[in-house]
Amino acid sequence: MRDVVELSDAEVQEIIDSCTFNADGLIPAVVTAEGSAELLMVAWLNAESLRLTLTTREVTYWSRSRQELWRKGATSGHTQRLIECSLDCDRDVLHLVVEQAGAACHTGTRSCFDGDTLAVRFVASEGTA
Repeated sequence: MRDVVELSDAEVQEIIDSCTFNADGLIPAVVTAEGSAELLMVAWLNAESLRLTLTTREVTYWSRSRQELWRKGATSGHTQRLIECSLDCDRDVLHLVVEQAGAACHTGTRSCFDGDTLAVRFVASEGTA
């Protein structure tokens, strides 16, 4: 990973062109918190929301339900500032590391995975390592 202060338009376009968007023109993003690597959310971006995210560092997603751009925190104030952006080996999933202000989830919880009553953690049983 290389350190940058900002990206040129050509560099932004190179990243967008490297993405493998699905048939709907979207790419999923796994979003984690800077420093802790806490999983905050999974969301979708299209080429325009990725361009806005990379140029402004204000994370912007594509709302599949509303069919519109959605800048995280625009109404709630719970913003995400982009710290790192990377693609997986198949170039079909983004990993965004963000500076999270407030709750990441629209329900008001820190993470979209908080409060899952079906979540399980496997532990070793007695006599096993």
